[in-house]
Amino acid sequence: MMASVKDSEIKAEEKMWKCRKCGRSFRNENQSHFCGKAPETVDEYISEQDAGIQEQLQLVRKAIRDELPEAKEKISWAMPTWWNGHNIIHFAAQKTHIGLYPGPETVACFAERLDEYGLRYSKGSIQIPYSDELPLKLVSEIAAWCRDTGNHA
Repeated sequence: MMASVKDSEIKAEEKMWKCRKCGRSFRNENQSHFCGKAPETVDEYISEQDAGIQEQLQLVRKAIRDELPEAKEKISWAMPTWWNGHNIIHFAAQKTHIGLYPGPETVACFAERLDEYGLRYSKGSIQIPYSDELPLKLVSEIAAWCRDTGNHA
């Protein structure tokens, strides 16, 4: 007996995970997302994070801002972004790390250095654990490379 389209829709809905805080549904349980209205400024974004990580976020922000003074700081994709005619680089607070999003070409170029620092990475993203000393010089170099090469997030 063939299942109806309605039966398959119900099964798909049953597999969805629903955030208790905002009510949105996702395919993956505890999928990272932003509940509610996205912040309008980077200051607002950082102030909405746990107090224990705000200082680390400010340090990453300063490293990028100092390297990209000509870029506009804004919120894009609900995360801090530096923009100059295009998105250059993003970062975001995650549960266990700061996610740095410079794009796939950048990650490929810096893979050996990221390995030296023991950082996890995947196509287009780098994970900087909260418990580690922040590699701020490396963050600055990555931001500069994105600006100078035109390879960006």
